[in-house]
Amino acid sequence: MTSDTQRLALFGAAPAFAAGRVVGRPNPVDRDRFLARMNRALDSEWLSNMGPLMYEFEARIAELAGVRHCVSVCNATVGLQLLVGDPATGGGPGDEVIVPALTFAATAHAVSWRGLTPVFCDVDPVTGLIDPDHVEQLITPRTRAIIGVHLWGQACDATRLGKIAESNGVRLYFDAAPAVGCSYGDTPVGGLGDAEVFSFHATKIVHSFEGGAVVTDDDALAARLRAARNFGFGPDGAVHLVGTNGKLSEASAAMGLTSLETLDELVARNRATYDEYRRALAGIPGVRVLEFDGANRNNHHYLMVTVAAQESGLHRDVLLDVLRAENVGARPYFAQPLHLMQPYVGPDTRSLPHAESLCGRLLALPTGPQVDAADVKVISEIVRTAVRHAPAVVARHADVTGAARE
Repeated sequence: MTSDTQRLALFGAAPAFAAGRVVGRPNPVDRDRFLARMNRALDSEWLSNMGPLMYEFEARIAELAGVRHCVSVCNATVGLQLLVGDPATGGGPGDEVIVPALTFAATAHAVSWRGLTPVFCDVDPVTGLIDPDHVEQLITPRTRAIIGVHLWGQACDATRLGKIAESNGVRLYFDAAPAVGCSYGDTPVGGLGDAEVFSFHATKIVHSFEGGAVVTDDDALAARLRAARNFGFGPDGAVHLVGTNGKLSEASAAMGLTSLETLDELVARNRATYDEYRRALAGIPGVRVLEFDGANRNNHHYLMVTVAAQESGLHRDVLLDVLRAENVGARPYFAQPLHLMQPYVGPDTRSLPHAESLCGRLLALPTGPQVDAADVKVISEIVRTAVRHAPAVVARHADVTGAARE
């Protein structure tokens, strides 16, 4: 054991952090401003059912996204379900929606919940974004929509996907869950395709405790979505379509409005953290910070690295355990591609090599206001030490995990 490895918690040293540095901790908000909004809601006794705070939040999000309509919902998964089930999609049993294999499970689950079949597409081997070339190969007469995912705030190739969708007469939607405040060139994310879906989950850069929104410039679609989130009721009070209860509460809207007020500050802080990680991790064999297209704006809410075992000497999951022993709550995004998840794998499952490879190499490192430059230096030095002494780390990890299994 070297003096370097003796400093690692995996070898028995004290963890580098007494309090955890984690991925996805809720960003702080001004409590006084939030409570003032909540007091307004309590005083008005209007707590749900399309209250004034909800409409104010929708207006702010529509402005940020550069679109005419924001239809808020209780979470992004419901937003995707409403889109996929919209009559304009035209889907029914046996019809298909193309989705990337590298994304959160909810993207495919929303399709399945509406009775359509998700068809899994491979991704770009560097960015992890949906591969338009493979999308073209997967189009069939049963295809009703394409869903691109703006992974980690990176915008998909909306131009190319738009041409594919238009030439084949299918809808183009984007799962923009992590991409509030991002852009595709000069176009804000939110104004791409037929509609996009934001998430305001507590782990996102703008959060409303739990919530989401569909943003679009399609007037008719927005009207149907507003009805669909409210049991199908239209402005005349009659039920016009099969709907659900997908409304955003006033408490969530109050938090969303308060969270929006710190967006610019958080993006600037995240960008500084991103630059710090790039400097601190530079030159570590097999460890690469995922860089984003400079022509597009990113909120840098996620700091992603890839870990190549052949070059670094250790698998991503070994490095993950090394970091967790130090109370660094890194996370694999994503640990399993969708087409290999139990609900979707079957005898006809095809290999999607880029998605499968990335799923074994991607790692998210802590960001946000909780992480400062000193923390980045410590976390990066842990990574550097683990890679420098990879054989010893791998052997120690095998001993520790083997003992844990016994």
